[in-house]
Amino acid sequence: MTLAATVAQAEPTVVTHVNGYTLAGKKLVSFTGVAFDNGKVLATGSDAALVKRYPRATRIDGEGKTLLPGLIDVRGHVFRLGFRRNEVLMGGTQSLDEALAKIRDYAKANPSRQWLLGSGWNQVIWKLGRFPTAAELDSAVSDRPMILRRVDGHATWANSKALEAAGITRDTPDPAGGRIERDAAGNPSGVLVDKAQLLVTSIIPAPTDEERRLALGTALAHFGSLGLTNVGDAGIGVHEARIYREFADQNKLTTRIYAMISDVGDDFKALSANGPLKGYANDRYNLRAVKLRGDGALGSRGAAMLEPYSDDHGNKGLLLQDDATINAKTRTALKAGYQVNTHAIGDAANHQILNAYAFAYKDVGGKQLRNRIEHAQLVALADIPRFRTLDLIASMQPTHATSDMNMAEDRIGKKRLKGAYAWHTFLQQGTIVAGGSDFPVESANPFYGLHAAVTRTDHEGKPAQGWHPEEAMTLLQAFRAFTLDAAYAQHQDKVLGSLERGKWADFILVDQDPFKALPAHLWKTQVLQTWVGGERVYRKE
Repeated sequence: MTLAATVAQAEPTVVTHVNGYTLAGKKLVSFTGVAFDNGKVLATGSDAALVKRYPRATRIDGEGKTLLPGLIDVRGHVFRLGFRRNEVLMGGTQSLDEALAKIRDYAKANPSRQWLLGSGWNQVIWKLGRFPTAAELDSAVSDRPMILRRVDGHATWANSKALEAAGITRDTPDPAGGRIERDAAGNPSGVLVDKAQLLVTSIIPAPTDEERRLALGTALAHFGSLGLTNVGDAGIGVHEARIYREFADQNKLTTRIYAMISDVGDDFKALSANGPLKGYANDRYNLRAVKLRGDGALGSRGAAMLEPYSDDHGNKGLLLQDDATINAKTRTALKAGYQVNTHAIGDAANHQILNAYAFAYKDVGGKQLRNRIEHAQLVALADIPRFRTLDLIASMQPTHATSDMNMAEDRIGKKRLKGAYAWHTFLQQGTIVAGGSDFPVESANPFYGLHAAVTRTDHEGKPAQGWHPEEAMTLLQAFRAFTLDAAYAQHQDKVLGSLERGKWADFILVDQDPFKALPAHLWKTQVLQTWVGGERVYRKE
């Protein structure tokens, strides 16, 4: 896919007749026209005044539609999204039987695939009261290996062929940081949690570069249709970095990419040899952060908790690394000048990661690098103020709250919910909250995130008053989380996040005014056009 440049840039361009909004500092500013040249904003204001100021400008009629700065998702998994859009997707299935029927249809439609892959299952929605089993998956696919990742990415459901290919038997021990679910007789039952997933995922044939290119192209097209002009890719290696550079050099990155190197192993050593990559290809590609992991997810009870789960009294979840290891990794990345963005969901993991930042700051500094905790989902009340003390950004995904509300209280009880999905509490203490989705765990649609942030309900408006509405954001706060504060969290607030003079002309046209629409209807917003650097990259047919 190539950029669809619709306007010659020899003269400025003015988009007229729009219902425009942008942030300017802390204020929301409205306008009816925006002028740009060479991909950057010249001015916003009255369209009549802009036409008068730039009489030779090319004019584009916005037809009265609402114009917003391009939206930013600071955390997702780009290649994974591209690959998964070609896999069997379990999201939306309401029962195990429905899922198995969908799997049978997919297997029948893909007879030449040696391994069948999929994702999105959620046993809570299926009301199983347990994990699904290999035998159940065998009833749909038994002739070749098949694995399906849980909706949160922290558990994998495998059939017997996949377990056999991985050599997993009753004698296989649980790996550090992972768990093999077992039946009453001690045999592997078919679900692998957290690092145990590697036992089977590590033997799947690696994708080719051509498959990676196809996945990236698929993801970029999807982002354009959703109004995402910039996304953060949470954890890449040398293969993905090479493809990103290739796309950037060929002017094919139709969404700006802010990438994070996965951990500080061999890929980090290779990719960090010349230091952080900043503003490459007119700010289309950055590689200046490292993504680390502290624990698993709440749904699979892999999130590391200070006290046992309320619905599993012998289980506190899993810390993926001991204190010395996570401290050393944080120190390594900060010393090399990289922002560190660490996944932490449970209160024990958040406590450990807060300690790791404090340790590293004393040793090598790096407090100014706008470091982040990814998710910051369940935080002990005593630890919340430490985000401010340590100058940490809370990189949070509003749709996680509305997806988890059907089981979160069961997992951790009412008392611990006071520090859970605590957007308002973080904002009140001055902590920046950067918006994202963690796609493909959740939908990449940023209007779903805005809706969840403001209403804390599902798309049917349940629960009626919102789930723990005291932690909801205002619409302005949520808009900022997906624009200017998201740009800040990616060291890009001087060039992105608002339509101010000198910034890139990244903007979208949508079919309704989110500042006048009913909050319950925010998720229904449709993107009509997406522009990146003054070039249109998407138009709704």
